[in-house]
Parts: sequence; structure tokens; C-alpha cells
Amino acid sequence: MSPSEGGAVETTTAMALEEKGHLHKSLRRFDMLFFTVCALVGLDTLGQVSSFGAQTFTWLVILGLVFVFPYALVMAELGAAFTQEGGPYEWMKMSWGRLPAGLGAVLYWVTNPLWVGGSLCFIASAAWNDNLHPIGSGFTVGDMIFKIAFIWISIGVAIASLRHGKWIPNVGAIVRVGVLAFFSITVLIYGVEHGVHGYGAGDFNPSSLVVFLGLVPLLLFNYVGFELQNGAAEEMQNPQHDVPVTVLQSAIITVLAYSIPVFGILAVLPSGKVTGIGGFLDAVRTTFSVYGGAQNFLTDVMVFGFIFALVTSGAVWMMGSDRILAVAAYDGAFPGYFGRFHARLGTPVRVNVMSGITSTIFMLAAVYLLSGSASAASTFTVVLYLATSTTLLSYLVIFPAAIKLRMSHGHVPRPYRLGKSGDGLMWVCTGLCTLWMVLGSWVALFPGTLESVTGHSYSVMDNYGVTRLRFEVFTLGTLAIILVIGVIGYILAADVRARAVAVPLDSTGLEPVSGD
Repeated sequence: MSPSEGGAVETTTAMALEEKGHLHKSLRRFDMLFFTVCALVGLDTLGQVSSFGAQTFTWLVILGLVFVFPYALVMAELGAAFTQEGGPYEWMKMSWGRLPAGLGAVLYWVTNPLWVGGSLCFIASAAWNDNLHPIGSGFTVGDMIFKIAFIWISIGVAIASLRHGKWIPNVGAIVRVGVLAFFSITVLIYGVEHGVHGYGAGDFNPSSLVVFLGLVPLLLFNYVGFELQNGAAEEMQNPQHDVPVTVLQSAIITVLAYSIPVFGILAVLPSGKVTGIGGFLDAVRTTFSVYGGAQNFLTDVMVFGFIFALVTSGAVWMMGSDRILAVAAYDGAFPGYFGRFHARLGTPVRVNVMSGITSTIFMLAAVYLLSGSASAASTFTVVLYLATSTTLLSYLVIFPAAIKLRMSHGHVPRPYRLGKSGDGLMWVCTGLCTLWMVLGSWVALFPGTLESVTGHSYSVMDNYGVTRLRFEVFTLGTLAIILVIGVIGYILAADVRARAVAVPLDSTGLEPVSGD
């Protein structure tokens, strides 16, 4: 029987079928839950979002209700119904075609090596230097060794066979939940003994548009990642049943894991002392005074946990996003060279290495720029801000795919369906998620424009240290370069696309790994 006679089909490539032979089913429900929690719950931005004040907590809760849960419901359906490796790329391809899907995959991927080589390794090195052992900053031997080790440990985890490498994100999820739970309990003890000195109840009123618009990109960036596990969908043992359960469980864990500690930071620290990078660890040092002589030891343990959580955040996003780009490559939307999966490890080593090199180059450029003039440092901040916002842009292609696939692939069985009958609930949830991403992307690309429309003052110079013209040139220029790379990658993949093959959508051809 031909694929067309057997039901829903997908047009893929001969290279895709060859590379899928290197994959192994090893992700169980337990692994998928902790993989997703590790992806969503990051500790790197807790201090930064808290620096916006008490309204941060309120907006965290509001977005949990009107973004996180609709988003989780949409991804639960997509992830259970369309279980091809490279999940989001496949959804975009079946909806819009290979070129838009390839551009979406590049936008989705590029954030992560720049994030690991930028924000994550800089925050981790600062935490180590300030709390554990001095290593200096800039081009010191200690700082360079730390940052390079941080990047390549993340890459090493992504390169490792998934059936072994998955345990690092699993442990990372457990550690971050443990760190946040211990911190939250300590805040309660501190509050009982010393009272709270943070914001008053009235400060939590979500009344400031300026604060809201400043928070939107950060909060959305914190709250995305439910689809990441589907980057390894054909390495899951039972995605049809496990994806909806793990997505919804991780949604609840994520909202609680952000809201409770942020409330603790805001309640404990005086409003003027809630800083960006140091906010969380500052609150740890303050509250852990309740442990007397054990304060320093327990604080060091929390710092180790904080740094380990940062490493695993980078690793888990590399594991998922590198697979998505590799799938785009073996499907003909990016050069086929990057579509190879290691025959023994079953991982996209070539993309992993490219991510590591990109992260290292970006880190070195960042150290150079940040140690230079104020103008150079501000320029780097602008480029990093845009680079870490490209993920939001990719969701402008991913979210609408959910309703498009309802219309074009309604005949595909859906083990979990959003809404018992009709498409109304899917339209509402998809529309909400897309509108949030439009808002987040606009604020990231054109800060201050919405404030100006509503009569609020806003200065790009005060917030970023550069003129608006310079800001827009660098942000839009960086985005244009990323998109040009995607288009060139698509053109170079013509030979892969030429070997087209039609296969059933529900056929993966993989067997579970023995012992997993």
C-alpha cells in the first residue's frame, strides 16, 4: 500500500529517512516532565524581572493564566498529534512550507548559542567570582577558563547520547526546584523572625503601563519552552500519551516556581536593593541569616545549585533547538551538512559543535566590547537583547500553525484535542498566544513606541545607552543578517530537497532502547 493510500502523509527527503535510523526511543514520561521543567524554569532572570518592582509578581500570575495555560493546551494537542522529530519545524513546514519553516527554525535556534555565550555564562561567572572564589573579570585567565568551560559543558551534555545525557537536565530540574523550594521556605522563616521590609500591598497593583511593557519580553521569554521536548519527538517512548500530561504538569510547576520566589525577593529585600543580576543571590544571603553559623555554607550550596541550574538551562535548550535545526537541514531547509546525526550517539553533533563555536565567539566578542568604551558596551547590550528575543519572533510562525493544521490536517488523529467539538477554543487559545508574541516582539524591536502612543515618556538612551537610530540599526540589522543566513541556508539545501520522499505521518520506524 502506498503512503497516500494509508492516510495522512508527509513529504520529506531520503536524507531524513537515513538519519532517523540513528535515533533511539529513550525518553519516558518522567524524563519529558523534567526536561520541560528544566527548559522553562530558569534562574538567570529572577533578579532582573524582580527589579521591576512588586508588579512583577502580579504580572507573572496574570500571564500564567492568560498565556501559559492557553499555550500549554495548544502545545499539548500539537505535540501529541504530530510526533515527528524536530516538532516545531515540522509543524511550520506542514503549515507554511519549507522556507518559512526553515527561517523559523533558524530564529528558534540562534537565540540559544548567543544566550549561553552571553547572559548565562556571564551571570554564572559573576556568581562564582562574587560568592565562591575570585576569578576576575574580562580577559583574566580564571574568567576565560570558567566561561569557556561553562559553554562547552553545556555543549558536551547536548552531544551525549540522549539516553545518558537526559539525566543532566533531569537532575537540573530537580536541583532548581529544590533551590527554589528551600529559598521559599527560608523566606517564610525569615519573615516570621524579622518581618518583611519589601513592597507594600498597594505596590502589587498592576497599574503601570511602562512596567508592563518593560516586563513583557522578559516574562514571555521565561515562559516559553513547552514544545522544546518535541524536538526529540521520535526519541520519546509514547509521545501521544505523554506529551499532554507532561506539558500540563510542567505548566503548573513553572508558574509556581517563578511566582513564589519572586514574591519572596520582593517581600524580603528593600525596594531599592532589588538588583538585576544579583537579585536572587542577594535575597539568599539576606534570608539565610536565619541559619546562624551555617549561613555561609548553605549560601555556597545555593550558589553551586544556581550555577548548575544555569548550565543545565543552556544544555537542555541546546539539546532541543539543535535537533530542530538539524531536522530542518536533513529535510532540505538548511544545508544538509548540518542534518547528520551521529551513528552511535544519535545526536546532531555538527549542529552542537556549531552552537559551541558560535557561543564561544560571541562570548569573546562580548568580553571585548564590555571592556571597551561605554558606546561599545551599550551596543553589545542592544545586540544581545535582540538576539535573545529572536525566539519570540519564531513563535509568530509556530502558534498560527496550530489552527492551520486543524484545517489542513484535521483528519490526523489527535490523542488530546483542545475542545471537545469545533475549533472555537483552539482559535481563542492560538489567538491569545499569537497576540502576546506580537506584543513581546514589537516591544523588543521598537521599545518606547507604545509608551509614546499612550502619552508616557520613554528614552532609549536612558534604557540602553544608545540613540534610537543606533538601536534600530543594530536590532533590525542583526535580525536581517539572521534571516539572510536562513535564506542562504535554504538555497544551499536544494540538493537535499531534490530527493523527496512521501511517508505516512504516523510512521517513525523506531524501537525503544533496551533497558529504557
